[in-house]
Amino acid sequence: MRRRVTAAAAGAVLVLAAALGGCSATDGPGYYWQSVVGHLEVINRRRPVAELIADPATDPVLRARLERAREIRAFASRELGLPDNGSYAAYTDLQRPFVLWNVFATPELSLTLERWCFPVAGCVAYRGYYDREAAERFAAALRGRGLEAHVGGVPAYSTLGWFDDPLLSSFIQYPEAELARLIFHELAHQVLYVSGDTTFNESFATAVEEAGVERWLARRADAAVERAYREQSARREAFVALLRRYKDTLAAVYAREVDDEAKRAGKRATFDALRADYALLRAGWGGFAGYDRFFAQGPTNPQLAAVGAYNDLLPAFREMLAQAGGDLPAFYAAVRTLSALPRAERDARLRALGGRPAAGDATDAPPAAPAGRPS
Repeated sequence: MRRRVTAAAAGAVLVLAAALGGCSATDGPGYYWQSVVGHLEVINRRRPVAELIADPATDPVLRARLERAREIRAFASRELGLPDNGSYAAYTDLQRPFVLWNVFATPELSLTLERWCFPVAGCVAYRGYYDREAAERFAAALRGRGLEAHVGGVPAYSTLGWFDDPLLSSFIQYPEAELARLIFHELAHQVLYVSGDTTFNESFATAVEEAGVERWLARRADAAVERAYREQSARREAFVALLRRYKDTLAAVYAREVDDEAKRAGKRATFDALRADYALLRAGWGGFAGYDRFFAQGPTNPQLAAVGAYNDLLPAFREMLAQAGGDLPAFYAAVRTLSALPRAERDARLRALGGRPAAGDATDAPPAAPAGRPS
């Protein structure tokens, strides 16, 4: 039977809406309500994976993807110590390319992201919408205030254990290792989530996904799957390195003691150089164009400002996992202990381990990517 949301569960959705960027003290009821209704629609339309696999009417390609996802999900709990619950045991056909659209913004000549503060999630630098037109309207309103705004599609998000998150049509067709990467990452958020510290949360989850995929590949022993993953990982690392370099360049432009017109000229030159360098990078990818959509709206300040949330603390978490002898449950325990420290002390320890704690906090929306996933 399809699982239904009860009236009692609906109360939890109200809290969840806030956790996902659904409301704040200054938001009107319309925005609050779209968060609730949007999420309820996602979970009410889900069907059990086992039911879909057994259904003769299920498309064979989808059936094969669901079977593989079920194997990945079982592996996550059995081998990685990730939560053993109903998450990713059901599937929702969204009938749209993304589950959410996030809006994030900066001033015209700054890489400082606008922030909104919510219960559970703390302060984050995005506003999420289940309807793209609504997201675009909010972005237009921000631009009307003189801000630079960007709208980015979100293929998946975590409810942090409030609900059993379903597999979604927005990511089910990802290459196998990328699908595993996403599932491991989202389940890691159910292990630990620190309110208001996106860089900590995303870098931790990225460390888990990274270790998890390596173990999944070793278990699968499929050369084609591993080759595809290595190629995509190399492209992703090269692209992120490119963006980080230009983020630093643009920050230096904005820090100069010159007038705004000079800064605007420097901004245009920086973005022109970024496009040119991306074209050179892309030329060596044999026709792969998965990152082209990053440039569909820009580049913009908000896109570059977002770079770092998934990686800035990754070296520190890798070191913690190594210190735990690769034992993931022991690693989770050590990270929980670290997360309980005051922010300044936590950041100091992460810095000593090789991380780069954020001065502010980055957004949950990563640069556009073929398998990107905010949480």
